[in-house]
This record gives sequence, C-alpha cells and structure tokens, in this order.
Amino acid sequence: MKFNVLENEVVLLKPLAKEDIQGLLAAGSYPEIWPYLPTAIESEMDVHNFVENALSNKDRQTEFPFVIVDKHSGQIIGSTRYMDIDHKHKRLEIGTTWLTPAFWRTAVNTNCKYLLLSYCFDVLGLHRVQIKTDHENIRSQRAIERIGATKEGILRNHMIRKDGSIRHTVMYSMTLEEWPEVKARIEQFLALA
Repeated sequence: MKFNVLENEVVLLKPLAKEDIQGLLAAGSYPEIWPYLPTAIESEMDVHNFVENALSNKDRQTEFPFVIVDKHSGQIIGSTRYMDIDHKHKRLEIGTTWLTPAFWRTAVNTNCKYLLLSYCFDVLGLHRVQIKTDHENIRSQRAIERIGATKEGILRNHMIRKDGSIRHTVMYSMTLEEWPEVKARIEQFLALA
C-alpha cells in the first residue's frame, strides 16, 4: 500500500518527519489530550520518543503516521496514523489520533477522517477500516459513531493504561460496502461546517 499527502481546504495530513518535533511539542503540550492515549507529550524527550517510535513502525510498514496541519494557519495541530496495516486482508486501523484542544469540537477531526477513509476505500480499495477507543472516552465514542462507524463490541481487559489501570476497548469498523453511505453522511456534515 502506498500512502500520500492528503489534503482539502481545511487540513493537510502530511507524513510525519523528524522536522515536525517542535510543532508536535507545541500542539501536544496540553495534559487534557493524553488521558486515554498510551503515550503523552509532556517534554521534548516525549515528543522525540513519539516521533522515533512512529518512524520505526513506518519503516516496518506496520504504521503510517501523519501530522495534522491547519491549512489556515499552517501550524501543526495534532497527529493521526494508519496502523495495524494488513496488506493480505486489505484492512487497517485509523488511530493514535489527537488534536490540540483549540481544535476540539471543530470540523477538523471530521475532515481528517473523511480524507483518511476516502483514501482507504476509494484509492486503496480496502475491505475494512477499524477505529478503537477507551471505554471511558465518551467524547471519542460519540465522534466515531457520528461519522457512521459500526460499533462491533468491547474487548474486555484489553490494555493496561499508563497509570496501571485496566482499559476495555470499544471497537468500531467500516466496510467497503458501507462506505458509500458513510461517505455521503460525512459529506453532509462537512457541507454544514
């Protein structure tokens, strides 16, 4: 699978690079971003580790990380990635998505998901895209459901959080057959934004 820059008039998703470290540090230096994610960016060392890990997984072709750039300001405002890439079965996951809080509850995340999903289904012809989230992350669950993903269930005791507590994982997916309806739904949201 070949991945490219994805963009529209609102956001630019460009492949993450070492040159993005300072932009990611500025965007990610808000503790409220990190409670439900397996990592956190609290220092320059954290962002270096975040980037090195992402680029290592990219080299292994198991992930493809992006930085999210606000087209209006040109600033990095977050990150997302394709992960759990399975070429044989034509599927992947969209995850490790975070935005700086100033862009929460805006059209940015919907635009990102639209670009990512369009590329998966319209260009790559994938059969399945999954998205998962923490069972306590209600805001994320609502956002995933809003764009039209199907809730498949909960993986109980699936992960151990940074603080040692147990996380159940809520699993969602979209299939190639569902994509035309989901695409139309997202396009309606974007037209109203």
